[in-house]
Amino acid sequence: MAALRYAGLDDTDSEDELPPGWEERTTKDGWVYYANHTEEKTQWEHPKTGKRKRVAGDLPYGWEQETDENGQVFFVDHINKRTTYVDPRLAFTVDDNPTKPTTQQRYDGSTTAMEILQGRDFTGKVVVVTGANSGIGFETAKSFALHGAHVILACRNMARASEAVSRILEEW
Repeated sequence: MAALRYAGLDDTDSEDELPPGWEERTTKDGWVYYANHTEEKTQWEHPKTGKRKRVAGDLPYGWEQETDENGQVFFVDHINKRTTYVDPRLAFTVDDNPTKPTTQQRYDGSTTAMEILQGRDFTGKVVVVTGANSGIGFETAKSFALHGAHVILACRNMARASEAVSRILEEW
């Protein structure tokens, strides 16, 4: 970074902007790498930030990934009838740096099951919850059910289990 600052190349609006002579590319399986055309080298880390990235998700609607006779990957935009060697998902890369575990807890004793499961989809998953007719077991079962899971309530009392199922279905 100090060398870029010395050369006057760090004056940019974005930390992800590449220095002159660099190009961002992707592998067949979505890993981002950087080509330095000046030194004719490649590397996995971004030349300014040092971060590793990968593309997120599938190709946009109407796009297809192909390989030419030389093994070079290219992308076909069937909607606009264009072909490019640049992965259209590069605009939506995500950092892939392993993070060190922090000592700070994400959740505490007052965190609810709904807060922990927020944004997650359990459709097609089967969950068995013991003690699901009351307390923490009930809240856990309800949260999984509201997030799409098929929940099996494991309870000692069949009448209380049926009552718990009814309460969950009322909220659903």
